[in-house]
This record gives sequence, structure tokens and C-alpha cells, in this order.
Amino acid sequence: MIRYGTEDITDHKIFPKTEIQSPPEKHPYKIKDEKALFDDYTVPQTDQTLEDFLLETKTTAFLIIRNDSILYEQYFRDYEPSDVSNIFSVSKSVTSLLIGIAIDQGYINSVNDKVTKYLPELAEKNSDFNQLTILDLLNMRSGLDFSESYKSPFSEVARLYYGKNQLKQIQKLEFSSSPGEVHEYQSVSTSILGMVIEKATGKALGKYLETTVWQPMGMEFDASWSVDDKKNQSTKAFCCLNTTARDLAKIGSLYLKHGNWNGKQIVSEKWVSSTVTPNLDNDCYQYQWYNTERKGYKYQGEYLKDSLAVVALAENLGLKTYEPVYEYVPSEEKDLWGLHYCSNYYYGLGVNGQYLLVDPSKDLVFVRLGEKFDANYLMLINSLRSYL
Repeated sequence: MIRYGTEDITDHKIFPKTEIQSPPEKHPYKIKDEKALFDDYTVPQTDQTLEDFLLETKTTAFLIIRNDSILYEQYFRDYEPSDVSNIFSVSKSVTSLLIGIAIDQGYINSVNDKVTKYLPELAEKNSDFNQLTILDLLNMRSGLDFSESYKSPFSEVARLYYGKNQLKQIQKLEFSSSPGEVHEYQSVSTSILGMVIEKATGKALGKYLETTVWQPMGMEFDASWSVDDKKNQSTKAFCCLNTTARDLAKIGSLYLKHGNWNGKQIVSEKWVSSTVTPNLDNDCYQYQWYNTERKGYKYQGEYLKDSLAVVALAENLGLKTYEPVYEYVPSEEKDLWGLHYCSNYYYGLGVNGQYLLVDPSKDLVFVRLGEKFDANYLMLINSLRSYL
């Protein structure tokens, strides 16, 4: 960090990496020239068009996919469709996909497996690792004493990003709580998931992605996945998949299609369902994907006065895949009912505002890549969801 500065989307140029080859036969999206759809669109809280807003921010790519066609595609800051960049923590969502495929293929038995079944060396210095499961890691409930601070070059996550031996660093960690008890976002959880995949399959994470996803799906461009060191070759699963906006969008389309791509089941429908079904008890985060946690106290402009009004709001929001939580909210002025729920869209999120967002209700996939998290891109995407 002292040598190179803070994380950058071009860090694939300074780290050793595993190359991911695209196949000879590509399957690109259809391209529809429908930019005119956005002629009357204004970005909320501004008087700017979508293109002007993206041009003035640190955005490098912005895509909207609908019905397997590119509805909107723009590149900025000298980027082109073929340019790859680090997608940072959206890599976590791709790592989750590979866990599902490894289970489908029998390399991993189930999410309830203890990680030491695959990485016994983790327990050599700390037997508490014997209690840690793959499910704990998927849902960010490891219990590890690990600080996700990005401010110091000596922080644990900085050492994980710039360090040359992930395994050695992880072996030194202690537990602040029992695995499974507390939800706390920690990049180290995904690091361990990547190591589990590599040990179980006998393949580098990037090569496993190449054979199970990249080539079967006909990705358009080559990609890469950074590793910690030329000698150790441990993939940085938590951060450092380097790819294009178009090929990243296809991961979202794969989930929209319940894991099936052009008649081939890339990952089981069961895995996709487990991933996209919101988990309110886990802060609307499950299997390395986010939903947005929300609370609602009004429907059609009126306060929710009873449970029937709450049900009406839930139905209006299309909340059919899980049970919403009804909250009774006391107030000095009135007694209110509330709906505590997770959004029906889901997304992967990177530290510099990288987004892969999937809206199954409208068959939409959004990708935003950029050099910095310098605007409310989730607000922008939600506005576009409503507009479309």
C-alpha cells in the first residue's frame, strides 16, 4: 500500500495472476440501440442526463441489460468494451457461484462442511477453526477477529490485499465470537472460501472459473484473477477478479435464468434459489450477495394501521419469496404497524462502486464499473429500475 497507494482498478497490472481464457466461440449479447429511451430521464437530485452524470463521475462503464440485450452501454475515461478492470468485492459473488458449482460437481459435499476438511492446516495453531463451516463463511458469520478497515497500510485487510501469503496470515487469526453467531462483513471469509475451492478441486480459482463458467458461457473477453504471490499462487478470491463489464453482466444474467445458460445448467437452480432468497436474519446478505434492508410504515400514503395493511404493502412490493417481518412500532402519537423486509433485487458490490445488480421483476441487469465510489450509484440504479 505504501509503494502503490490505495487500491486501484488497474492493480491487475502489478499483481501476479491466473489468466482466464475466453473460448473460440463467443456468445455476445444482442445490442439494441435504445438510448432514446433515456432522452427524458433526469438523474434524481440533479438536472443532469444519465450520460452527463456518468461523465462527471469516476465511472468507466455503465451497462443495462434487458431480455438478453444491451439496452444501454456507455464507456468513459478512455475505457472500451474490451478493457478489463478489478471488480473488487463483486469477486465475492463470483466466488460464491464457484462454491455452488463445486458442490454440484461433488468436489464439496455441502455448505455444512467444516472448512478444515479441506484446509486442515488452519487448525494447526487454533483448533477453533474446526468449528467453522462453509455456510458461516458464505453468510459472513465466521466469528474471526478481523478488521475490515481500509484506512491504514498496516490493517489486516490491507495485508490481505497486498500481502504475499494469505494462508500464513489467516492461520494467525483468533476468534472474537463462535462461528455462526454474528454477521460481520469480512473479506477474509471469502479468502478462505477461495482456498477451499482450490484445495477441493485441485485447480487455481481462475482456471476453475475458466472451465466451469467462462468457456461454457462463451464469454467475449479474456479475464484474470490475481494471486497473492508467484510462489504461493493463492487466489485473492475476496477482491481481484479482473474482467469486462459485458462479461460481468453475464453472471447476473445467469442468475436471472436460474443457473441455465443456452440450455446448459452452469450451476444448479437450487443454488441460485438459496442465493437470491433474502435472509432478513442475516441483514439481507446471503451467500456473498446483498439485498437492501428496508422498513415501510405507509401504503398508498396512509400509515399501516393493522396487519392487513402490512400484508397489502408486502403484496404490492412483490414480496412472495419469503416471509416479511411485521413490526409493531409504538409511538407517542399513534400505534403503527411496520413492514421490515429485504428488496427483491440483489447485487454484488465493490469498494470503488462496482455494481452488479439483478432485478428479476423486470428482467434487468445493471453493471457499473469505476475508479471511485463518488456518487450514490444504488440510488441511480433504483431510479432507473423505476423508470424502465
